[in-house]
Amino acid sequence: MDWVILIASGVLEAVWATALGASKNFRRPWPTALFVVALVLSMAGLAFAMTTIPVGTAYAVWVGIGAVLTVAYAMIFGGERASVVKVLLLVGIIGCVIGLKIVGEA
Repeated sequence: MDWVILIASGVLEAVWATALGASKNFRRPWPTALFVVALVLSMAGLAFAMTTIPVGTAYAVWVGIGAVLTVAYAMIFGGERASVVKVLLLVGIIGCVIGLKIVGEA
């Protein structure tokens, strides 16, 4: 269950990062509200997951998921240019996150 919460928290990291950009320096109320809610839930989930998952592993997985989803969202919806190299690097991050999960259980 802790891994599910950690993954959900990583997804929420991508939500708050994207909402932060959309808030235009906290001048737009709805993206700002989404940023605050997603940030609190993401941090709470990360903190909960860290009670059973080692801190370094949990943080790396959380950041990795958030980073990959944030960049993927930006590439899909036009904020960032996609390239084969970027996609391969994102796949590498995903591979590292999976590797941390596997090694953590060994």
